[in-house]
Amino acid sequence: MLTTLVALVPFIASAQQTQNRLPASRTEIQLSFAPLVQHAAPAVVNVYTRRVEKVAQPRSPLFDDPFFRRFFGDQAPFGPPRERVAQSLGSGVIVDAEGVIVTNNHVIDGATEIVVALSDRREFEARVIAADPRSDLAVLRIDTRGETLPYLEFRDSDELQVGDLVLAIGNPFGVGQTVTQGIISAVGRAISDDLTAQSFIQTDAAINPGNSGGALLGMDGKLAGINTAIFSRSGGSIGIGFAIPANLVSSTVASAMAGKGIRRPWFGASGEVVTSEIAQGLGMPRPNGVLVGEVYRGGPADRAGLKAGDVVLAIDGREVNDPQALRFRIATRKLGETAALDVQRRGQRVALKIALQDAPELPPRDLTRLSGNQPLAGATVGNLSPAFAEELGVDTLMRGVIVTEIVPGSPANRLRVRPGDVIVKINDRDVSDAKGLQGLLQGSSQWTVVLRRNKQLLSFSVRG
Repeated sequence: MLTTLVALVPFIASAQQTQNRLPASRTEIQLSFAPLVQHAAPAVVNVYTRRVEKVAQPRSPLFDDPFFRRFFGDQAPFGPPRERVAQSLGSGVIVDAEGVIVTNNHVIDGATEIVVALSDRREFEARVIAADPRSDLAVLRIDTRGETLPYLEFRDSDELQVGDLVLAIGNPFGVGQTVTQGIISAVGRAISDDLTAQSFIQTDAAINPGNSGGALLGMDGKLAGINTAIFSRSGGSIGIGFAIPANLVSSTVASAMAGKGIRRPWFGASGEVVTSEIAQGLGMPRPNGVLVGEVYRGGPADRAGLKAGDVVLAIDGREVNDPQALRFRIATRKLGETAALDVQRRGQRVALKIALQDAPELPPRDLTRLSGNQPLAGATVGNLSPAFAEELGVDTLMRGVIVTEIVPGSPANRLRVRPGDVIVKINDRDVSDAKGLQGLLQGSSQWTVVLRRNKQLLSFSVRG
C-alpha cells in the first residue's frame, strides 16, 4: 500500500526545487496522503479507562452561619464520601503484532478498567505491562488469541528534521479516529524544568484532548513519536503540540517487554549548561555541551574516566547542549550497551566509552513511618539512593533521608513538612539514614530540625 507513497516523496522534493510550477498532470492535482493513512490507521486504537473516585459530600449551608461557626470553626463536617466512576478517553498505538500497545501514562493512571477499541470496532480488555510517569509512557497488552494485528514500526527519531511532514492520528474529543497533517516545528524541546529525560518533538499538526497516546507518523509510514501534550490557553489546539520521540518509546517498550519494569541507563554525574561566560573561561569557540559537576563515585561516568570540569560535547556523535538532552541520549540506549562520549578536557578533545547500567539502590530505601512524641511523627521517610531518587524525580546524586508521605493532621503535617523535604540535621547532628534519624528524635523534649526544600535550607525549633 505504500507504493504510491514512495512516489510521493520525490515529487515533494522536486516541487520544492521548482518554484511557482503549476501541477502538470491530473495525478499531481490528486496528490494525497490516503495510502499512508490506509497503512497506519488500523494500528492506532482508542483507549477507554474507568476509575472509581471518592468525593466528599458538600457540607450544609447551615455551617456557614456565624452561630454554627462558633462551634465548628472552619472545620465544619462534610457528609460521608461517596464513590463515583470517572471515565476518560485517549489513544494508543499497536507496536507489536501480538497485541502490545503503547500509550501515555496519564491516559491509564489510576484506572481500574482499561478497554482498547480497534479500528474495526472490536474491543479488548487490556492489562498494564509497565508504566512510567516520568516519561509519561505506558505499555499495555491485549489477548489476541493468536491473531496477528496490524502494527507500526519505529523509525529513528534522531533523523527527523525541522520542516519534515508528519501526520497525527488519534481520537480527539471522542469524535472518532481523526487524521491531521503538519510539519516538525522543532526537535529537542524541553517543556519543564524537572529532571526527566525530556526531548520532545514539536509539531503544528492539530493535537487535541483525546489525541494523547496517538501516533505521530513520518512520511515513511513509521512511528515518529507518541503525541502527549499541547500548549493551549483554551484547551484546544493552537498549533503547538508535543510528541515523545520514537527512540525513547522504543527503548521503553523493550525494557517493559523484558519483564523487569521500565529500567533505563543512568549517567552517574551532574552537569549544567555551558553559558557564554563559561565557554569564554574554558577557551571554547562557542557555548555548547554540558559542564560536568559532581561525579558519583563508582558510577558509570566515574568508571568511564569522566571528571568534574570536563565538558561533554556529544554522545554517540549527537550534540548535547543541556543536561536534559544528555539524559535523553543516555535514556534511549539499552542497558548493557556502551556509548561513546566526546569530551573537552583542559582544551583538548578526549574520547571516552561509558558502559550503560541502571541506577543502584544503595543504600536500601528502608521506608519508615515515624511515630511517637516528636515533631516529625506522621512522616514516612526513606534513604535516598540513585535508584530511589530517580523514581522520585529528584537529583540522583542527592544523599540523605527524604520525606515521601505525610499523614493529614499529624505533628509533621501541622509543622508543614512536605513530601520531598530532605531531613539534614536534628539538634545540630547530621542525619545519615532513616534508622539514625529515629534515634536522634528519641529521648528529647526539644528539637531543632533542619530541612532542605528544593535548594533552600529551612530550620524550626519545637518543644515537646
